Amino acid sequence: MIGSTGMRAQLSIGELIIHLRGQHGLTQYELADQLAGVSGNDAVTREEVSRWERGKRIPGPYWRNWLSEVLGCPSERWESAALAARKSRRIPVQRRQATG
Repeated sequence: MIGSTGMRAQLSIGELIIHLRGQHGLTQYELADQLAGVSGNDAVTREEVSRWERGKRIPGPYWRNWLSEVLGCPSERWESAALAARKSRRIPVQRRQATG
């Protein structure tokens, strides 16, 4: 994502998941299945992956750790992407639409 200044803007966690999932050729179902497999926790579903990607939810540290392992992305990048997602949630809707 390129900002108005021409500099690369920080991806939100949803954008990062979409990007990395695409690079790995995974569907939302396959990502959820791999996360369940490595974590031993089948609480993650395709629907939850979809919520993360749409910015409806931000995966907590537990799932960010497993996303890091499955998608091969350093944990620091997940933390900064989660922060970017939290910041974008704080922008009022009218302002988001005007800049969007």
